[in-house]
Amino acid sequence: MAKRLLDLLGAGLGLLLLSPLLLGIALWIKLDSRGPVFFRQERVGRFGALFRIHKFRTMRVDAPSLGPQLTVGADPRITRAGHFLRRHKLDELPQLIDVAAGTMSLVGPRPEVPRYVAMYPAALRDKVLSVRPGITDPASIEYRDESALLAAASDPERVYVEQVMPAKLRFAAAYVEQRSMAGDLRLIGATLRALCVR
Repeated sequence: MAKRLLDLLGAGLGLLLLSPLLLGIALWIKLDSRGPVFFRQERVGRFGALFRIHKFRTMRVDAPSLGPQLTVGADPRITRAGHFLRRHKLDELPQLIDVAAGTMSLVGPRPEVPRYVAMYPAALRDKVLSVRPGITDPASIEYRDESALLAAASDPERVYVEQVMPAKLRFAAAYVEQRSMAGDLRLIGATLRALCVR
């Protein structure tokens, strides 16, 4: 109950205080390239329920037909505005809408696409999906430069599936086991500090 209250308060205040920035980004996206402001993609939420996440669109509208779901490095499908938004994690801000709607939390394991969730070991899948996914979690801080890491690999998808994803799952499982209100507040603070030094 307290966590949901924190989510509602944080999402509400965030959407209110950041509304000028959100509107400015939306206008920039519309002027920069053809297509909608938001990118909506199916993700796996709590207890395996599917939902469509909100993100600012950072890629061409035909991006899904031009390459894999995994985006690495200087992917040519990324728009000019998209490069800036991704580098500063501003494309994630619309997920405050998902937090307000109750499909996400401010803090929790990052939501993954069904294809990768299907690869989770059963015990870990049940544990990680027992809580609402979040905008940030320990893995988000540890792997904040994930795109650059994968870009350096000869086979980015293999590195993601065999190395990055298992590590993220360990972080997620540890979060679920140790989660607390104080811990969530520390993670929010650590995320804001990490963003400020980018």
